[in-house]
Amino acid sequence: MISGIVAIVGRPNVGKSTLFNRMLGSRYAIIEDTPGVTRDRLYGKAEWLTKEFQLIDTGGLQLKDQPFQKEIRMQVDIAIDEADTILFVVNGQEGLTSDDRFIATLLHKTTKPVVVLVNKIDDISKIDNMYEFYQLGFEDVIAVSGSHGIGIGDALDKVILLLKDNKYNLYEGMIKFSIIGQPNVGKSSLVNAILNQDRVIVSPIEGTTRDAIDTTFKSDGKEYVVIDTAGIKKKGRIYEKIERYALLRAVEAIERSDVVLLVLDGEIGIRAQDKHVAGYALEAGKPIIIVYNKWDVVEKDQNTMNLITDKIRNEFVYLKYAPIAFISAKNRKRINTLLPLIDECYHYSTLRINTSVLNEVILDAQLLTPGPTINGKKLKISYASQVATAPPTIVLFVNDPKLFHFSYRRYLENRLRQAFNFTGTPIHIIARKKE
Repeated sequence: MISGIVAIVGRPNVGKSTLFNRMLGSRYAIIEDTPGVTRDRLYGKAEWLTKEFQLIDTGGLQLKDQPFQKEIRMQVDIAIDEADTILFVVNGQEGLTSDDRFIATLLHKTTKPVVVLVNKIDDISKIDNMYEFYQLGFEDVIAVSGSHGIGIGDALDKVILLLKDNKYNLYEGMIKFSIIGQPNVGKSSLVNAILNQDRVIVSPIEGTTRDAIDTTFKSDGKEYVVIDTAGIKKKGRIYEKIERYALLRAVEAIERSDVVLLVLDGEIGIRAQDKHVAGYALEAGKPIIIVYNKWDVVEKDQNTMNLITDKIRNEFVYLKYAPIAFISAKNRKRINTLLPLIDECYHYSTLRINTSVLNEVILDAQLLTPGPTINGKKLKISYASQVATAPPTIVLFVNDPKLFHFSYRRYLENRLRQAFNFTGTPIHIIARKKE
């Protein structure tokens, strides 16, 4: 689980993207000396001292009216709103500028902790350049060099220290599940039905819920957190700042969930956008339950549920492992089926398989269907090891990873599901060359 969200802000050409790449450990953002190359927010997961956090790179802010400044300002505002900690990057070679002071004024309006990173301090002779930046009024000022990696460890140490007490650690020991879907599919009504009380405003107007709302509750001695989210629209259809912010909040809610409930509108049926919404949970590697809501208004006979199940399976081919629940949030019918499914999905997402048993299953799978042969060379799997949970991640040590065809990966996944079930959860299978 991520420990929090960190936004990188600053004026153009101070090295924000270089620091972003350095902290991620990869060349993710485009780097050029031309100011304004980064316009939109870029996201990546960074890890330091065994803690994961989400990192956001943003465009350069300026006082001077430049192309795309309005759009960049919008993106930066969203990143600042979303972040738990802010890294304010300045250029130690050029010194304090009016743009730096302008950005500092904006950041002083937030209650978020701010760390000033004085970048481009490439050697010890330039260390004194950092002291003038204390004029910006922030307590934490650290000299760094994104290009050479100097001071990055100190900066990341400070980030982890600032993130340790944030909201992501509030619900330890509880099962966290988010409810996602398009606007007006009945997400808030479902929250109320699960809680059996009206804690969330329900309205037929699209966009009533614009933030992620957490509610804790107990059932049969277990503690849960239900996270209601704003309706997710396709990225290309998101124009207003508040809708961009709502999307960001929904994605963040998915990230910190143990299980995701994808709500479909039974009155309207499956829409193309439902697949885009499902994609956010799939990309995050979360267990998914497909919830077919408004079952009360569906005209049905004894075969309707089977027909709709087949349709869902055909439309969401990549989610064949996801259980389907047919419910009516409005009438609070069949709501009791959800928590057992959530418990089951959470169990399999966090399941750790005994190594010897795992290798028996993989060996039996190879005996039944040997690995593919490509250009006269046959795939051989020597050993299997589970290296992570949530989602379950299996590493296969093979003679040549290039021989590990996606169809054989799918075959092995099916064999693992037959052996261990893994209801609702994706399985990551990674092939590595045996040393």
